[in-house]
Amino acid sequence: MALPPPDPQGTGAPVNTLHFCCRNQEQDKPLLFSGSANGAVHVWNLRTRRTESVLEGHGGASVLWVQTLNSRDALISQGRDLRVCMWDLAEGRSVVTDSILTESVGFCQCSLLDREGGHWLLAVPGADMAAVRVLDLPSKTPVCTLKPDAKLGMPMCLKLWQPDSGSSPLLWAGYEDGSVSLWNLSERSLLSRLACHAEPVMSLDFDPGKLRGVSGSSEKAINSWTLDGQQSLKLQDSVELVNPGISHLCIREDRRILATAGWDHRIRLLGWKKLKPLAVLQYHTDIVQCVAFSDHDVPNKRLMAAGSKDQRISFWSVYNQI
Repeated sequence: MALPPPDPQGTGAPVNTLHFCCRNQEQDKPLLFSGSANGAVHVWNLRTRRTESVLEGHGGASVLWVQTLNSRDALISQGRDLRVCMWDLAEGRSVVTDSILTESVGFCQCSLLDREGGHWLLAVPGADMAAVRVLDLPSKTPVCTLKPDAKLGMPMCLKLWQPDSGSSPLLWAGYEDGSVSLWNLSERSLLSRLACHAEPVMSLDFDPGKLRGVSGSSEKAINSWTLDGQQSLKLQDSVELVNPGISHLCIREDRRILATAGWDHRIRLLGWKKLKPLAVLQYHTDIVQCVAFSDHDVPNKRLMAAGSKDQRISFWSVYNQI
């Protein structure tokens, strides 16, 4: 059963993105990173529920996305100043060591994929409104640029994926026309495309174990879809909502719970297996813009966090015993 949100925290600006760094931190302090509309990245100590530090690297421009690079000491952030910044946070430092010009004025978040050996792939929205660029990090070497032949509009959300088969990395992209597409990076080719929504795809997530994904838009529905052996996308289920608008959605690491951030100020929890509604969490007083699950090693310590336009982050303990 969902518990009341403990000790909600304020950031002084709408919260756009959240990222936990808790794994292997049992002897240290588990952290939550939050990116806000005032350009600040807050680093939260989850033991004290207080800020450890505030990072200012985007000149006051809204921070759209944050993620760590395998360690709490290395952070990457994306801002609406058209920059992706790499941070050194080791030994109390808070220094931007490098940056990438994204050339995109939209709200599409980047996506990061660990390639091992100290390398990552970074997908960023391109200067061309319809394109996505993929770069190697830390070299910043261009890998490919993906642009559909059809007029799908701007990419709205991205997710890189490495299949277990050891084949080429793939990229999921949700577009302005409401479609979800799967790209092969090595071949620079579109493998499959599915018309999921009548409105722009605001967020998507993918379960590689079940080869099943989920997406949300400004509509009153959440749609799930599957990828078959021929790499063809097919619509699977649709759940109708009482109120329209999904800002963000996230599948929990154990693949049991799906959380959604709603324009109606609510967080919805659904069972991932059948999209069965489990709970509607009401706390925030404005649009909920992001949700994230913690990566604690111990399941009963796992948290869910939600960030809102009301400038607050709420923490929840939800269904950790199932």
